[in-house]
Amino acid sequence: MAAMSVIGIDFGSESCYVAVARAGGIETIANDYSLRATPSCVAFSGKNRVIGVAAKNQLVSNMKNTIHGFKRLLGRKFKDPFVQQELKSLPFKVEETSNGNIGIVANYLDENHTFTPEQITAMLFTKLKEISEGALKTKVNDCVISVPSFFTNIERKALLDAAAIAGLNVLRLFNETTATALAYGIYKQDLPNPEEKPRNVVFVDCGYSSLQVSVAAFNKGKLKMLACASDPQLGGRDFDVILADHFAEEFKGKYKIDAKSNPRAYLRLLSEVEKLKKQMSANSTKLPINIECFMNDIDVHGDMKREDMEALSGHLFQRVEAVLKQCLSDCKLKLDDIYAVEIVGGSSRVPAIKQLIEQIFGKIPSTTLNQDEAVSRGCALQCAMLSPAVRVRDFSVTDIQNYPIKLIWDASKGDDGEMELFNQRDAVPFTKMLSFYRKEPFSMKAIYTGNIPYPDPFIARYVVQDVKPTPKGESQKVKVKVRVNLHGMFSVSGAQLTEKRDATEQEQAEAEQKEAEAKEAQAKDPNAQQEPMDTTESSENTSEINHKDEPMEDDGDKKDKKKTKQITKVVELPVESSMAGYTQQELNLHIEEECKMIANDRQEKERADARNALEEYVYELRGKLGAEEELGIYVTESDRTELCQKLDSMENWLYEEGEDCNRQVYVDQLTTLKKLGEPIKERRLEHELRPAAVEELRAALQLTRKALEQWRAGDEKYNHLSDEDMRKVEGSIDSAQRWLDSNSSALNPPNKTQDPAVKVSAIREQKHSFTSVVNPILSKPKPKVEPPAAAESKDAKENGSSAGTGDHSSEKNSQEEKMDVE
Repeated sequence: MAAMSVIGIDFGSESCYVAVARAGGIETIANDYSLRATPSCVAFSGKNRVIGVAAKNQLVSNMKNTIHGFKRLLGRKFKDPFVQQELKSLPFKVEETSNGNIGIVANYLDENHTFTPEQITAMLFTKLKEISEGALKTKVNDCVISVPSFFTNIERKALLDAAAIAGLNVLRLFNETTATALAYGIYKQDLPNPEEKPRNVVFVDCGYSSLQVSVAAFNKGKLKMLACASDPQLGGRDFDVILADHFAEEFKGKYKIDAKSNPRAYLRLLSEVEKLKKQMSANSTKLPINIECFMNDIDVHGDMKREDMEALSGHLFQRVEAVLKQCLSDCKLKLDDIYAVEIVGGSSRVPAIKQLIEQIFGKIPSTTLNQDEAVSRGCALQCAMLSPAVRVRDFSVTDIQNYPIKLIWDASKGDDGEMELFNQRDAVPFTKMLSFYRKEPFSMKAIYTGNIPYPDPFIARYVVQDVKPTPKGESQKVKVKVRVNLHGMFSVSGAQLTEKRDATEQEQAEAEQKEAEAKEAQAKDPNAQQEPMDTTESSENTSEINHKDEPMEDDGDKKDKKKTKQITKVVELPVESSMAGYTQQELNLHIEEECKMIANDRQEKERADARNALEEYVYELRGKLGAEEELGIYVTESDRTELCQKLDSMENWLYEEGEDCNRQVYVDQLTTLKKLGEPIKERRLEHELRPAAVEELRAALQLTRKALEQWRAGDEKYNHLSDEDMRKVEGSIDSAQRWLDSNSSALNPPNKTQDPAVKVSAIREQKHSFTSVVNPILSKPKPKVEPPAAAESKDAKENGSSAGTGDHSSEKNSQEEKMDVE
């Protein structure tokens, strides 16, 4: 059961995919519409939330309450220029909250509610979790979620917060580029050995809203990411906008209507040009676009060729080319060193992008991977590797740091110190130990350097508390552990104070005694391993950096201290951090709100199911009550008229005052109707099943009479049965026959509109009573007769014969009989 909960989620701007690791491999889970892709849409109504396919279906009709495109708002502030640009294309209301964050306004339960992008994302994750649990028939907790490689620390933290609100335990935020590489490499059987030159593969992922290009080096059992370049604001939707704007201008001149002035019409236009774009990827001829009742009841028509689309999108292809060249430059590989170029993502199907890839890398793009599902499959594989519940082939994954990280700290002499801790393309995860010499608490600040797709390079501020000087007023050594973890997030994971003091005579004697015992044990067993003094996480790379701001002691002190043993004590220090994202209190509040919404959705679903069941019963029963229908002949004309009137009245009630009632009201109404309708159905069932039941009883009587006659005639089959047994059989026959004769009229009622006096259950009970007496008697086995050979052997043994051929023959026959019995 635990193995079934190992899932990978590809969280996309337009749609999501969920894959699961099963014993036989990786399988993509279909949603409740039997589709593999679940749209990243959340819609609100006066009664409940609608998520996924159903939400996208009402995108045009419920435009202001259908939230989409929220992935790109995660972890950002309202005044972020990127956010302001995004809001121009979003039809729903977005406002600034008191702390400068983004608030998405929607009408839910007939009230205006403000949700954060993290809450909306959590709602989508809740739906994906529900889909997974329905398909796997078990609870889902652990998962790996894909994240764009260009996401910064703050955006990754927001994604983790959203998953926590949805009740998901994220084992790893997995870069989409690395997930694609893992899905490609783990099944390859012909990869070079570890000591051989690696196989370098380029992956181009052009999705709905971003372009990511990466290079991975593969050896047997491992992959290492070499480089990654991206354009976070270049994807399939940009081509859609260009086409939509072109046709909007064309329709403005041709039909005198402005699609941009009507958000609903513009959404329809975007949907149609997306279909046109996909058709142009497969056809170079002129293709039409037709939209009925587009605006003001006007039907519009247009057409376009692939060449025209490429001409309009020329500046976008230049940006694609720049990213491809940037990745090739960063990976420092020659074209001959590249084995293949794999393309994934829906927009990579555009022929012009394929031509650019071939021009730059000198390789025809390959489509070995499933372009839509590769990322989710890679995430499911990584989740299986991280989960102890599933056994997966060993495959090492080494990711890279996309942006350099600098640490700035308070120096002890007044001036701030700084150091670039993690360079671009450093291995991830990675841990470093920094040594400081301090007399008092100090602070550190982590920032990104270089060009990042986020307006603020700040990551977090950390304050190391409880640092005190030595009794002599000197600085003490403080070790600070910094790391970039599996999620690709930077953090200060701990700090230690190393206290040193002179040992007392007793402590010095004890230390010398322990040292002597250790040397003696080492002399006895030279192969014994000494216990390490310090341990680090074996799964990560580690390094130690000694940053000394001031001298600890002079040479004279060192000479004096060599004479005296010192005791070293390690004290864990508290580290306060100020990182963007939810506090634990805020997280708990949002988790509680999400649980309430889930309960409300479940309650509304049960209410709707009860209403639908009542409505279905009304239509079904009324359809079968016609004079020519299957139930019509089992009810009188007056009863049918009265019942049909009640059904009509119930239908009117359902669409008027009964439109929005509690679940129990519908259940009670259905129970009342069933008291009238079910007796008619049972009457029909009785009429149809009664002839067969009577025939079965008569057939049983006939067979038993035949057996009785055979016994009387001395048939060998029944000659072992006693007279008393056969008298019981005969009595049972007479009793059953009398019951049949006495109920002959009731078994064939002339009026089908009345309930039968004798029901099918009574007939079957009579047959059961009859056969329970007769069958055990007639099926009695004949008594066993001892074979002659065995009898002779027994007589021979009783007479004391123990020699001669006759004795051996008898013994042989006895053995053969014994073997037969076994």
